[in-house]
Amino acid sequence: MKRVFKNCDSGQGARAATRWSWCEWPASGSTPHASQRLSCDSGKAFSSCKSTERGIALIIVMISIFVLSMLAAGFAWSMKVETKLARNGNSEEELQWLGRSGVEYARWILAQQMTIPGENMYDGLDQVWAGGPGGLGTSNSPLADVQREVNLGNGRFKWEIQDLERKANINSPEPVLQPMLQQALYLMGIDAGEMTPIIGSILNWTAAGGNTRHLQGAEPEYYERLEPPYTAKNGPIDDLSELLLIRGIREMPELYWGSSASAHAPTAFTPRGNRSRVPTDIPSFPVGLVALFTPISSGKININTASAEVLQLIPGIDSTTAQAIVSGREGEADPSAPGMLGPYRSISDVRRVPEVPQAIINQLAQYCDVRSRTFKVNVTATLSGYTRSFTAILGRNNPRDIQILSFYWSDPEEQKH
Repeated sequence: MKRVFKNCDSGQGARAATRWSWCEWPASGSTPHASQRLSCDSGKAFSSCKSTERGIALIIVMISIFVLSMLAAGFAWSMKVETKLARNGNSEEELQWLGRSGVEYARWILAQQMTIPGENMYDGLDQVWAGGPGGLGTSNSPLADVQREVNLGNGRFKWEIQDLERKANINSPEPVLQPMLQQALYLMGIDAGEMTPIIGSILNWTAAGGNTRHLQGAEPEYYERLEPPYTAKNGPIDDLSELLLIRGIREMPELYWGSSASAHAPTAFTPRGNRSRVPTDIPSFPVGLVALFTPISSGKININTASAEVLQLIPGIDSTTAQAIVSGREGEADPSAPGMLGPYRSISDVRRVPEVPQAIINQLAQYCDVRSRTFKVNVTATLSGYTRSFTAILGRNNPRDIQILSFYWSDPEEQKH
């Protein structure tokens, strides 16, 4: 018996696969025993097992590489986000100071506006603070070089000033506010029968101490039974969006937003049944309460900046009269004929508009003025690709007394209202 390296499959014909292995063969001329042939078969099985193990090992290696690649990618993404947040955090303070610089720039503009001869008797949309070109006196004043976008340090800011006297004050005394609310709902096309509960609910919401009760108005207990429950304000409105919490407007936020209602998502307090309405079921109003009222102002409406819709809130003024007043303030003032063209310098200047009767002019004196004393300043600050929006409320008493009543971060969409 000897152990040789030879073709173990030689006896299986020409088509058989040739496999070489160590086999035990008897002496020359002898026929291999069955156990010896089994040894050859065992060699085949051993070779097959080795191939299977190599395949499994390759699969394990590929899975390991894939898992490690995913972990590396996740770590890289996490580090990128962390780096961006760190850079953003470092820029946050500088962005805030850019916003405050924009507010100080607006204060300076409002102060300078009151020192220009011929323009210090009124506040109008033709003036620089409102984005207008200004009058003849502006060209010889520091306002001639005012920039709408200011570069400062490594960043820049843009500013916008709106007077709040262009709208009616939602916190006006009840004898003044109630007829204005009626006029507002009438402009929206609300039926007279539906006005009473809405107006009553607004007056109850703003009533100090919650002791005043108005016809069909929601009581404090109504809001406490809602889901989620909340407490009635029972005091002046600080932010006009509080109206979205009041019964009647809560169920129909389109009254608040007007024609732009579709661009605003329902609030958490909007009834669930109203959140999934299709666009065809949403009512459309030509104007909303947000365009007519403000929670802070001097209390009187500036006829030089108010829209025709706001002027129609004044009892006795219809759309024709309101539009005539708006048209009458257009044009450039003539220094040789003060009060005859351009913005109104006094309420009595409205007499030059033939469509406005004397009785209406007397009514305007009760509700209106030609000056604005409260302003909203919107500032957009940009630094290294990051942008922040800020809003400030200013109260102007004279050129040397312009106070910052509030300063806060704001949503760019909300700045439009």
